Amino acid sequence: MDFAFPWPYSQGEWLAWSVAAFTVLLGACALFAPRLTLRVLRLENEPSRASGVSSVRAQLGGFYVGIGLGAILFAQPLVYMVLGLAWALAAFGRLVSMMSDGANTLYNWLCLMVAIVLAALPLAFTFGFIG
Repeated sequence: MDFAFPWPYSQGEWLAWSVAAFTVLLGACALFAPRLTLRVLRLENEPSRASGVSSVRAQLGGFYVGIGLGAILFAQPLVYMVLGLAWALAAFGRLVSMMSDGANTLYNWLCLMVAIVLAALPLAFTFGFIG
């Protein structure tokens, strides 16, 4: 069985592929620079607790790299749908937090908008809104 890198052909597939590549980039940052990721996400970790850093590497870094690479390597509409749904639920989680946790800040609004765009692009391709 030969393996060929599935290169995107249409504009919609390029947009979905770009979201997957961005997801891999975010995951790589969390995997290889977890303390920087914690600062960017405005989270704190006690220096005496390395488990917080390992959780960022594993749960954020590994998961994001895995889902992004899976979407890039398989390049199937249903995989792009999973990527879009994951970002949509991340946006939903941020919205719930903004409404119930009193986290209505400019930072959260910007992150919400980014997550909505990252969800919309692969979902629009999957559902045929962009070709």
